[in-house]
Amino acid sequence: MKKEPIRKRKGAFALLFALFSLTLMVTSCGSKKDILYFQDIESFPINTADKAKYQLRIVPNDNLLITVSTPNPAAAEPFNSISLTNSYTTGLEWKGYLVDGRGEINFPVVGKVAVGGLTKAEAEKLLGDRIANYISNPVVNIRVMNYKISILGEVNRPGTYTITDEKVSLPEAISLAGDLTIYGQRQNIHIYRMENGEKKYYTVDLTSPLVFYSPYYYLQQNDVVYVEPNKARAGASTYNQSLPLIFSAVSILVTVASLVITLSKK
Repeated sequence: MKKEPIRKRKGAFALLFALFSLTLMVTSCGSKKDILYFQDIESFPINTADKAKYQLRIVPNDNLLITVSTPNPAAAEPFNSISLTNSYTTGLEWKGYLVDGRGEINFPVVGKVAVGGLTKAEAEKLLGDRIANYISNPVVNIRVMNYKISILGEVNRPGTYTITDEKVSLPEAISLAGDLTIYGQRQNIHIYRMENGEKKYYTVDLTSPLVFYSPYYYLQQNDVVYVEPNKARAGASTYNQSLPLIFSAVSILVTVASLVITLSKK
């Protein structure tokens, strides 16, 4: 006769625990539409990525490696004063031309040249025209040595990444960071960018194939990509902070339920 109340108390505890666990599971689950990239892409043309135009533009603090070639190599020597320097952090590296805050570089013989805001092709032509006043048929090649992006938030490897080929798309950048975590909010990828001395902010939806048409599909140097946590991650953070309180509340509920069952049997 005494075993029946014990069974009911255990049953009440099991029921409360199951309800508590179910609540956590429901709040942490995400919809499939919140996770998949480029949904319904089969309904779009295959070459949609070509719609996203990319032009690297030179900005202040860019470190430019500039080489000048000509049919007469000796004549080009005064314009090729590049050198290797020893850095304590990165070892040997090229010492290029740093673009100052006004967008200018100080180039040998030619002097100050404003290249800020120009594409590489435009800067190469401008510099070539200036050098042509001194030597015949110069060919100028410019490379940005410190092209980098930063990726923060819900990715597996957040950090700053140097891009050696001066071109990277948003999906490629996320791949460098080890992909988004399951908690990353794919519909709301933030891109922070400096344009004409002003901070700009853009949002991209990676679940839509329209991302291939976006003018922000390709990143610019010094872009910062931030991936927001979804509701499940935000909720988990709240649970972690209030976990002792939750367990205390559950303990009180179990005690009250056991007391009610005991009193009802008297």
